[in-house]
Amino acid sequence: MRPTMRILGSAMCAGVTAVGMALAGGAAQADPAAGLTSVASDTSGVGPETSAYLAAFGYGLLHPDAAPPGSDDWNCKPTAAHPHPVVLLHGTWLNAYDSFAYLSPRIARAGMCVFSFNYGREGVLNGGGIGAILPGRYGVGPMEDSARQLAAFVDRVLAVTGAGQVDVVAHSQGGPVTSQYLKFEGGQGKIGKVVTLGATTHGTSLNGIASLGRWITDMGVNILGFYEPLIGQSNTQQAVGSPFYKTLNANGDTVPGVEYTAIGTQHDEVSNPYEWTFLTPGPDAIVNNVTLQQGCDADLSDHLTINYSPRAASIVLRALDPAGKHDLECTFNPWVIGGDGHL
Repeated sequence: MRPTMRILGSAMCAGVTAVGMALAGGAAQADPAAGLTSVASDTSGVGPETSAYLAAFGYGLLHPDAAPPGSDDWNCKPTAAHPHPVVLLHGTWLNAYDSFAYLSPRIARAGMCVFSFNYGREGVLNGGGIGAILPGRYGVGPMEDSARQLAAFVDRVLAVTGAGQVDVVAHSQGGPVTSQYLKFEGGQGKIGKVVTLGATTHGTSLNGIASLGRWITDMGVNILGFYEPLIGQSNTQQAVGSPFYKTLNANGDTVPGVEYTAIGTQHDEVSNPYEWTFLTPGPDAIVNNVTLQQGCDADLSDHLTINYSPRAASIVLRALDPAGKHDLECTFNPWVIGGDGHL
């Protein structure tokens, strides 16, 4: 049996043993007095550098709280060349490791301090949906809660490193969670750059399925509410036209003083139309919207493997470290599997 398949098989067995904990809330028992239904947690241990998404997913099931390599050295001190620590923010039904096992070490090798955590941890009975049954399926709680968890984490990073600001690299749901933090949870002034990959910035139509669900719900039949116990609260919020997005984007996409880079892929099967990941700049904000395939048709990255794309990695590094002379790569990156430009 191939190593990746062995990892996945073992991970699925581990997932079955975790069902009881997930149904009871597992480690995600939030404090109702704090007004949150979900919690965040630190990483524990460091996983291996991985070039293929499927292998990272399997390892993440077996080690759901592992840190991506190169991250979470709390003794790391920013340098004059790289004064901003980088905070990595995973997406829905994902975790820090399986989202950034490829990208994190590249950012660290470029000379930056990198930090990650797992947010939006919530059990099935608390509203996390069936994704919470498998270990490491985080980012399922309400995005407002997750933004407050991001606020607390950023404050810790700033306090420990002595930095004045952080930069954020966010995948999928991590994009709107970052925007919620910047606009409503005290984040303005604490973030210098935001780099997103496949962010659900304006929600998703999910190839028309979410759009249809939103239309039916708006007509008075709450079909999205019916499915929420299955798909979780954050997934319902990310359906296009949700009350969350109406509030989030009411006054524009950006906040002053932040430099944004939004990376989207034409093959995104989750965040689509993929152009919805892009941003319109408001006052005193810089926006660079990048289509991954522009000038590189060979890159077939989808919603998950965009984080394992050499081209996407080079765009991220250029955004974070413009003085670093990072070459813009163009290689084949397979859909669903991922693999640092090869099978």
